[in-house]
Amino acid sequence: MSTFLRTIEFLGLSLWLGSDVFLSFVVAPGAFRILASRDQAGAMVGFALWWMHMIGVVCGIAILLARMLRTRAFSSLAAPAALCVVLMIGLTVVSQHAVSPKMAALRTQMGSIQAFQATAADSPLLAEFSRLHRISVSLESGVLLAGLAAMYLMVKELGAMGK
Repeated sequence: MSTFLRTIEFLGLSLWLGSDVFLSFVVAPGAFRILASRDQAGAMVGFALWWMHMIGVVCGIAILLARMLRTRAFSSLAAPAALCVVLMIGLTVVSQHAVSPKMAALRTQMGSIQAFQATAADSPLLAEFSRLHRISVSLESGVLLAGLAAMYLMVKELGAMGK
């Protein structure tokens, strides 16, 4: 049972990291390169980001539950790898529930971002949208870095058990 639960931990983290990398380096750049307008690309990336966030939170909860079941100790959530996963969940929730809705509201206010950029490059709405976009990218970068740290720490834990 311990091997199965550890597999759930690694699988959950791998799925979460993989989806983050895929969205960041394949879906988002591809959407902005292939789709007819920046508005369509933004809508596509927003849709994918919502799903990635939901999958990430579910994976994070699964990782933490598997860890608690495997160790039979609530205190295992204070281990560095688990704290990285908790951080990932926190950053994801902030991105999804604090930043993304504000960006969506600004998109609605501006109408077409593409047309808005062409006519109002110095607009406070566009400046705020750009600021929120930078925050969103920073949050996702934080999730990715915390996930890589969690993976390293989980592998290190596994190695320490084998010695």
